[in-house]
Amino acid sequence: MTKKHIQIIEKAEELFATQGYEGTTVRNIADAAGVNLAMISYYFGSKEKLLEALFMERMNATKHRIEAVVNNQSLTPFQKIETLIDEYITRVEEKEAFYKIMLSEQVINKNTVVMKLLKELKLTYARLISSVIEEGQKQKVFRKDVDIVLMLTTMTGTVMLMLINKDYYREFNNQKKLPNPVFEEQLSARLREHVKTIFKAHLGYES
Repeated sequence: MTKKHIQIIEKAEELFATQGYEGTTVRNIADAAGVNLAMISYYFGSKEKLLEALFMERMNATKHRIEAVVNNQSLTPFQKIETLIDEYITRVEEKEAFYKIMLSEQVINKNTVVMKLLKELKLTYARLISSVIEEGQKQKVFRKDVDIVLMLTTMTGTVMLMLINKDYYREFNNQKKLPNPVFEEQLSARLREHVKTIFKAHLGYES
């Protein structure tokens, strides 16, 4: 994609996350990106196609990052799992707007192309993780009866719900006076530790 493509996609991402897909017009996106309406039509065709391009761009980047970890032969199976957990949480933190859109689109379930892309990514992710699990099972550090889909759903569900419930977590733990960067850093560390502990228990990891 050209820089102009990326600029339009990023502005659309911001607006879809804050105003919702239905609440965002092509004119809103054009104004935010500093381009004319005809350019968006020329590059993407429609608002729906722009949403699909956003998902394609973000999901391709995710796939490459996952593959890099899975294929890293210097890591043990559990080190790969821990790295993948860190990678996922980092992606959600860096692309918070996109993951809010992803959550919304799955609930609404209207764009069939986006839903197909999401399913393909989930299947690809599960298959890549499966190869790591099999590696650990051969080394007898992971148990045999691992339910990969439930394990991954536990991670994504926990992280995604934490994304939209930060204020609830913050108030319950009496952290409202903490500076936001400090709160975000502490929450990130706790979230990573929490998910890794769950995975260790599920995988039957032997230290």
